[in-house]
Amino acid sequence: MNFKILLALIFVNLIQAQKFYFPKTAVNDSLTLEKQMPTLAAQVISNLQTVKYKPKNDVDFSDALFRMQIVAKEYKKSIATLAEHRNQFADHNMAGYKSMGYEVYSMAKVTETTTKTSFRKALQEAFNKKYESLDEHLLPRVGLAVYGDVNNFRKLLKKALDKQKGKDSIDYPSALALCKAYLNYKTYSSIHPKIMQLLALKDKEKFIAETRDLTTKNGNTLTITIIRKKENKLPLPVILTSNIYAGEIDHFFGKRAAVYNYVGAVVNTRGKRNSNDENNPFEHESQDLYEVIDWVSKQPWSNGKVGMIGGSYVGFSQWAAVKNLHPALKTIVPQVSVGIGIDYPAQNNVFVNYMLQWIQYVTNNKYTDEADFSNAAKWDSINTAWYKSGKSFRALDTISGKPSKIFQRWLDHPGYDQYWQKMVPYKEEFAKINIPILTTTGYYDDDQIGALYYYKEHLKYNKNADHYLVIGPYNHGGAQSFGFTYVEGNPIDPAARISIDDLAFSWFDYILKNGKKPEILKDKVNFQVMNTNTWKHAPNLDQIHTSSLKFYFQNGNNNSSVFNKPTQQSFTPLTVDFKNRNDKDTYYSVSKEDSIKTTNSIYFESEVLDKDIILSGNFSGMFTLSINKKDVDTNTYLYQIKPDGKLFLLSSHIARASYVKNNEVRQLLTPNTIEQIPIKNAYIMSKKIEKGSRLLLLVGVNKTPSWQLNYGTGKDVSDETIKDAGEPMMIKWYNNSYVEIPVYKD
Repeated sequence: MNFKILLALIFVNLIQAQKFYFPKTAVNDSLTLEKQMPTLAAQVISNLQTVKYKPKNDVDFSDALFRMQIVAKEYKKSIATLAEHRNQFADHNMAGYKSMGYEVYSMAKVTETTTKTSFRKALQEAFNKKYESLDEHLLPRVGLAVYGDVNNFRKLLKKALDKQKGKDSIDYPSALALCKAYLNYKTYSSIHPKIMQLLALKDKEKFIAETRDLTTKNGNTLTITIIRKKENKLPLPVILTSNIYAGEIDHFFGKRAAVYNYVGAVVNTRGKRNSNDENNPFEHESQDLYEVIDWVSKQPWSNGKVGMIGGSYVGFSQWAAVKNLHPALKTIVPQVSVGIGIDYPAQNNVFVNYMLQWIQYVTNNKYTDEADFSNAAKWDSINTAWYKSGKSFRALDTISGKPSKIFQRWLDHPGYDQYWQKMVPYKEEFAKINIPILTTTGYYDDDQIGALYYYKEHLKYNKNADHYLVIGPYNHGGAQSFGFTYVEGNPIDPAARISIDDLAFSWFDYILKNGKKPEILKDKVNFQVMNTNTWKHAPNLDQIHTSSLKFYFQNGNNNSSVFNKPTQQSFTPLTVDFKNRNDKDTYYSVSKEDSIKTTNSIYFESEVLDKDIILSGNFSGMFTLSINKKDVDTNTYLYQIKPDGKLFLLSSHIARASYVKNNEVRQLLTPNTIEQIPIKNAYIMSKKIEKGSRLLLLVGVNKTPSWQLNYGTGKDVSDETIKDAGEPMMIKWYNNSYVEIPVYKD
């Protein structure tokens, strides 16, 4: 056979199988790799634009496209695609800020080629041009945008190449992953550390930065970083952040306050940076922050007024600070705040495996262990190994290879007891908090339940609390930065794409500098109704809905509606075998377009809605059930089946039945007895549900490698093992069980 014909046949076969030629030698020969990668990237680009492989939304498509264009050495095209990519992120040029390192790299490569200059000089020119084009308020994010862990990128590239050992072809998903891994290493090994040096020079021109250690009355050491704009000569209010995530982000927090014309102060928690104290997350913030606030308020660059800002753990820190309120602390802006003991490390009293990954992230060293934390494959394997082993949840840290005193200590407190209560305000202590507060969270925020816990407790014990809430279609990152164009794969309304930074510092101007109240704060609760492009405003959370629909646990038998109370009692059975660690997943096809996993669950589907409704709030309700065990961890999900047949998650809920009535004291169930268990603390959502949609309710038992397993014996759940499983868990869900869906009408 003619050699050319043979090559042509091989090429055709590879294309038909969606595989590309990739020589074995490229795995170990860097010259071959350098030569082959542009060709591979070009082939990926051609497939990226096909129906089969094109990403689901424009943001993911442009993200993949610009990366492949850089690898293919199409630098000018990549710059154009990057501009389009940024424009897809709201109205904020830095919403896509994490792509800046790639953009500067591409700009430098273009300059290097067109002017025949050195890459080092071209990089300097490109960085300066990009930096000077940015709005001042975006400059603090540059450090985060251009930072990359070169050593970790090298390891990830090697891992991707190792998968190709002994192979002369590569399939499309592997080719895409390899190109991305190659790009990360190629880009950041080329620009580091030069670009960080260039940024340091820019910062030195603009800011005064000081880092020093504070010694508390108890002899503990805390490292604090102070950042001010050089042009600000007079004392200013101080915006303080208490940060366990020591590292480059400290400078971001400090510079962010400075560019809004405040003094930025960032204190690291015990055991971080220069502190040799024991690192026990959450335990000492309330005590330490009083002294920190006292110190910063008395410095010559301070006018005596202090505000606090930050999200997640940093949001928690603000609630810790107001437990023992210092007179100089005038306002806090807690964002996506961890509700310690409420939604983390256990949500509604069910511990989550992620807690161990996070503990190691913040305690493995005096900064953060990014490589370990981002190693998803490692943590998935640990969780799977634990799940398959049938060992107790307490064994998880041992299985990880690194026993943890913190992990074990947290497990000793499954109820919301004094251990958690002492960290933040508790009950009547909320009544003493009389400073203005702005809380932000999102419908997709992992810590929404915690953020709203503080809000509700504050209003419960202080009826006149000056506390504002902003909530919209934001995830954990978006509600402390800016509203992204897509969240969880779904587009959000243009009205929701606000800058949380601008909102927060407008609030500080309002409280600390007698400025104008932010326009969006038309009432105490401000919520964006998805699919309407509008914001609504209410005096309290109870009024973000005006009525409700009860969705009963029944399917449409005998023409009955899920929205009508059943006239005759019946039940739907569910059996869950905790001894079986090889569950065969089951699915329900809701339409030709979509299906949902129903493993260890039952489902109920409504009739087609004959008019639009606005769901606004969180579902509540009542389980009426009997079970052959003393306890159970329930999972509940509420979905919209859109007119086009696609599923949309509206809200979810996980809870331990024995703690639902009182999260401080466990009350076990009586086996084989009908009991009523309230449904509380589901996620809030506000969205217009179109006419022609249906609602789908999925209810079941938690049995996954991602959460603690409750075998129902009544013993400490952390100590239960597969030996405690006994007979399968059998539940009767009675049809007078219901979820109450909150509805908003103008």
